[in-house]
Amino acid sequence: MRIVLVGPPGAGKGTQAARLSERLDAPHISTGDLFRENMRNETELGKEAQRYVDAGDLVPDEVTVGMVKDRLAQPDAAQGFLLDGFPRNTSQADELNKVLADLDQRLDAVLLFEVDDEELISRLTARGRSDDTEEVIRNRQQVYRRETAPLIEYYSDLLVKVDAMGTMDEVTDRAMDALADEPED
Repeated sequence: MRIVLVGPPGAGKGTQAARLSERLDAPHISTGDLFRENMRNETELGKEAQRYVDAGDLVPDEVTVGMVKDRLAQPDAAQGFLLDGFPRNTSQADELNKVLADLDQRLDAVLLFEVDDEELISRLTARGRSDDTEEVIRNRQQVYRRETAPLIEYYSDLLVKVDAMGTMDEVTDRAMDALADEPED
């Protein structure tokens, strides 16, 4: 299956992507990991991304899309993947559609991990990171709603909602059940 994971910061996307990757035997592709790998290996895209990171700027979409395109073209992603952290907005979603069309592929589902705001704040402040103050977390939630939430409408025909409240196992089981209930085209 070719799946995109969507949800607010703290919803458990990375954790669930790793767990679902094992169950579905499909690579977990995290944009954060792609950035680190490309920069560490000093690929052309990695060098370009590093220039933006060093300047404290956001890496432009075309660099991110280039990394995702290269990764999705690798043999282990041919039969399926879980994309975590991409796309973050509808313009990136448009680019992903082009990348997949070039590979003669399409998405099967978009998993939306739903968690109420107070639980998200509780989860993130419990991590104990210095940037996980309630004020910063609430700001991240606003950025998510503004930038990423429009993907929910964009992907309405592929959207699979998953209640992400509960234990890791419960959420993984709900996600697997939700994917199994999806009709095949």
